[in-house]
Amino acid sequence: MKKMGRTLVFLFLILMALPQNVLAAKLLIPGGQVIGMELADNTVTVAAIDDTLGAAAKSAGLQVGDRILRVNTAPVHSIEDIRNAMTKCGKEVEVGIQREGKAKTLRFSPATTASGSKLGVYLKEGVSGVGTVTYYDPDSENFGALGHGVNTKTGELLKLKSGSIYDAAVLSVKKGKVGQPGQLMGAITDPAATGELSRNTVQGVFGKTAQKFSAEPLPIADTKEIHTGSATIRSTVSGQTPREYSVEILKIYPSSKSSGRNMLLKVTDPQLLAATGGIVQGMSGSPIIQDGKLVGAVTHVLVNDPTTGYGIFIENMLDAA
Repeated sequence: MKKMGRTLVFLFLILMALPQNVLAAKLLIPGGQVIGMELADNTVTVAAIDDTLGAAAKSAGLQVGDRILRVNTAPVHSIEDIRNAMTKCGKEVEVGIQREGKAKTLRFSPATTASGSKLGVYLKEGVSGVGTVTYYDPDSENFGALGHGVNTKTGELLKLKSGSIYDAAVLSVKKGKVGQPGQLMGAITDPAATGELSRNTVQGVFGKTAQKFSAEPLPIADTKEIHTGSATIRSTVSGQTPREYSVEILKIYPSSKSSGRNMLLKVTDPQLLAATGGIVQGMSGSPIIQDGKLVGAVTHVLVNDPTTGYGIFIENMLDAA
C-alpha cells in the first residue's frame, strides 16, 4: 500500500510539471482571418510630419521613421513623455533621435500654438500592421497568429508592452515575383479593438479575444504525424472571408528548430497562384491542415520562388504561447 501511494504521488507531480499546452483543449478552431494589430513597446517613432507646424523640425533634419529618444533632457518612452516635455521647453528644443542604429541630436524652434509648443509631427508607439490568425481556443478565448515574431526596424524582437487587435480586410494584393515578395494590402475596418495581445515571441504573437471565429474545430497534430505530401492552408486574400487552398509539404525539418522553418511548402492551388503568385507577406500565420488535423502555420516565403515557403509546427507555437 505504501509503495502504491508513492507511485500515485509521483505520477501526479509529473502531470503538474507538463507544459501548459499539453493540458489545453485538444480541439482548436483554425484561423485564416486577417486582423489588424497594434503592438506598443517603449519606443516612439515619427509617423508623419505636418507641412506647416513641422516645417522647422523637417528643416532641422527630422525624418519619418526616426525614433525619438529624448526631448531636451527628458527621456522618451511614450507619447505622453513628449507631451510633458514640451510643456517645459523654451524657444528652442533639443531632440535626440535614433536613425538606422545611429544617435543624432537636432535643434530647432518648436511651433507655437494656442495649446502650447508642438514638434509638429505625428507619432506612433511600437508597430502596426495586418497579419493572419492561426488558431483560436473557444474555451479559453486564447489565440495565436503570424507563426513568427514582430521585430523592430533594427531586427530585434519587439518587447511588447501592450497590444490590441482589430477587424481588418484585404483590399488588394501585390503579386509575388521572383526576387520580389508579394504583399496583402489590408486595412482596419473598425477602430474598436476586438482583443488584446499579451506575448510577442519568435514563434508568433498571442493574446485573448471574445470574438468568435467560425470554423470547424480540429485536433492538434503531433509532430510525428506530420509528413510530406498534400495539405491545405487557410487564408484570406480578398475581403474578410478565409478559404482553403491546396499546398504540398515538400520536406520536414527537426522540431528543435525555433526559427519557424519546420516545414518546406509549395503552393499548388491554381486559384491562389493566380491571385497572389504564391505565398505573400500578410499570409504569415495561415493555418496548415493535413489529414484533418491542425499541423502548423505559414511563416516565410522564399524570395527566389514565391510559390514556396516555410511553416512552423503548431506544437512549437503552443509551447511559446
